[in-house]
Amino acid sequence: MIAVATPLLNSNFRWLFLGQLVSLLGTGLTTVALALFAFDLKPSDAGLALGVALAIKMVAYLSVAPIVGGYANRLPRKKWLSGLNAGRALLVALLPFCDAIWQLFVVIFWLNVMAAAYTPVYQALLPDILPDEKEYTQALSLSRLAMEVESLLSPALAAVIIFFTSYEWLFELNSAGFALSVVFIYMTQLPKSKSNDRSGGLWQHVSFGIKSYLRTPRLCAVLLLNLALSAAGAMVIVNSVVYVRGVLGLSEEQVPLLMVSAGLGSMLAALYLPSLLERFHDRSVMLCGGVIIVVALLAGIVGPSYLGLFPIWCLIGVGSSMILIPTGRVVRQSCKESDRNDYFSANFALTHGMWLIGYLLAGGLGSVLGMEQTFIWLAVLAGISTLLASVIWKSHDRYELWHEHSELEHLHPHTHDEHHQHEHEGWEGAEPHTHPHYHKHQKHRHKYVIDEHHSYWPKQ
Repeated sequence: MIAVATPLLNSNFRWLFLGQLVSLLGTGLTTVALALFAFDLKPSDAGLALGVALAIKMVAYLSVAPIVGGYANRLPRKKWLSGLNAGRALLVALLPFCDAIWQLFVVIFWLNVMAAAYTPVYQALLPDILPDEKEYTQALSLSRLAMEVESLLSPALAAVIIFFTSYEWLFELNSAGFALSVVFIYMTQLPKSKSNDRSGGLWQHVSFGIKSYLRTPRLCAVLLLNLALSAAGAMVIVNSVVYVRGVLGLSEEQVPLLMVSAGLGSMLAALYLPSLLERFHDRSVMLCGGVIIVVALLAGIVGPSYLGLFPIWCLIGVGSSMILIPTGRVVRQSCKESDRNDYFSANFALTHGMWLIGYLLAGGLGSVLGMEQTFIWLAVLAGISTLLASVIWKSHDRYELWHEHSELEHLHPHTHDEHHQHEHEGWEGAEPHTHPHYHKHQKHRHKYVIDEHHSYWPKQ
């Protein structure tokens, strides 16, 4: 099981984790309050309003995260993270004052812009403050546990609060949570981002993360496995209420009980994954997670009863953690330290694109074809994605690869590493510095990542 205390002994991670915890709990309260608020603003179209809000969220994530990734290394991390949470505290506090649906959409858009600017930088920061891979894996599991605890506690806590007061107070509590996280962030000592060696203009900086991510075979496999995860996760999020209320004809109180089973499965996997990842390769664990998801979706074809859905949803939760938790490890190993912001931002944007596909398919197929057919088609999608991932991510994949460099003369910021051994005239200044320099033809072996000197993946 996870050695929970180990990463929490690091004071920087401990304060960041507490900030994440209170922010997640507050955001969970706001999620409940938004549904009620949308109904009050426009009772006849509350479902449509929430669907548009979800689409706005994905647009913000997909458009903002790559831009932030391209320039995050130039920003002071502590001020950036605390400033974004202060901005979110202000925006959430303004939500109760919205009196038109368009105002609600504007606030939601800017909230998610800030989330897209915050989360990848936070994710890229964790490997810097926890360089030991074992502690980093435990930290990823703790973060996953925090998300599941939030999903379990927030609805119950919201119900208690609403019993005594109006739901508008849920927004104010979330605002207070963001404000408290600002205090926690200021209690940390965060390392500076390392400068990268990238040349080129605006588009090169913005597109670097996504292009490099998609040129790395194991990361393409990670993305495919996240598509399988999204297909199953969207089935839980979108169609739990449809299956329980529409197919089985049960009461609304039984919907959250069912969804809890997915959270419990995810938490159970998160507890045991650190020790599992010490024994097995990330590839094996993640592909196994994909297979579990496919099996769970196929089990839904038989038209399960209410109790029969619990083990299916639980298996989806287990498979989800088996894919999500190792993802951070694989991204970390597939990029240079100075490019982590770009890669984690690309991962954030692209995986949320997979969720958008999952939401659209789960909702569209469910309404047109019914639940059994939806289970079939989502299982097919998850199965194909997992199979393709196993083909793209070779079983003999290694982080260190033999590769060849052609002769090259170019200009970009650089330090004197294995690719830069050349004479100076004395005017070049301190490293990293920029001047025209020559690379001779060479063949060598080292940790291979897509960067300024490695544009394409070598044949294996």
